[in-house]
Amino acid sequence: MTTAAHKPAHRFHMPRLHVSAATTMTRASAVRYVWATARLSLGWVFLWAFLDKTFGLGHETASKQAWINGGHPTQGFLKMGTKGPFAGLYHHIAGAAWADWLFMIGLAGIGAALVLGIGMRVAASAGVLLLVMMWSAMLPPANNVFMDDHLIYALLIVGLALASAGDTLGLGRWWSSTPLVRRFPILK
Repeated sequence: MTTAAHKPAHRFHMPRLHVSAATTMTRASAVRYVWATARLSLGWVFLWAFLDKTFGLGHETASKQAWINGGHPTQGFLKMGTKGPFAGLYHHIAGAAWADWLFMIGLAGIGAALVLGIGMRVAASAGVLLLVMMWSAMLPPANNVFMDDHLIYALLIVGLALASAGDTLGLGRWWSSTPLVRRFPILK
């Protein structure tokens, strides 16, 4: 008869892996570059939308519908592409000059901040607002019950700000040291 005192201990133990300081530094550096690449990529998404809608580069916006040619950047999508509980609100503001200006300033400002790596907190706040509004314009999303790329981008932009992604391959470190940002850290 076996008692608790005599039970053999057959526990599996994972071998301890030695992680050197050099390995930790290499991983940290790789992570910084992944965040920087994500920041630059998302920044380009915003800047491209701004450039295409401003100049009608032919990808999504025809030249005749360009903002510089009298087009309204918010009109097409908000009139034709919206559905769901907020469609009426978006139809009402479609093509309004104030909505066009706010949308285009948002695209340009968020894109520039991300590409340059400065003002990441403000860019994240404005970006989340813009992306959630774009998400709410098409409820429910086409491919999921509630999740779509706008919400993924919103999470990504928050992660970029929290990770100080502007410090790598960007001007974030310099920007953070300016007297203006030291006085008003929200501008970091």
